Amino acid sequence: MYCVYVLFSEIHNKIYIGQTENLQRRLFEHNNGLLSTYTKRYLPWTVIYSEEYPSRSQALKREKQLKSQKGREFIWNLVRQKFQK
Repeated sequence: MYCVYVLFSEIHNKIYIGQTENLQRRLFEHNNGLLSTYTKRYLPWTVIYSEEYPSRSQALKREKQLKSQKGREFIWNLVRQKFQK
């Protein structure tokens, strides 16, 4: 299974959208500076949303949707619900 995930850095008010086969490992990699320069700058990260797909191509398609304007609106609404009172 492939997972599309959204990370949130509450300290920096930043989001990151990605996909992986192993979400726990990927979160560890992000939080320990082992991946992208972008995620290294805004530690720590918390998973705020994820979806599973049977194929990588389906996960990549959904990742692209979440990175669109509508997808980002959806994500920021989740952030407001979970982190703002």
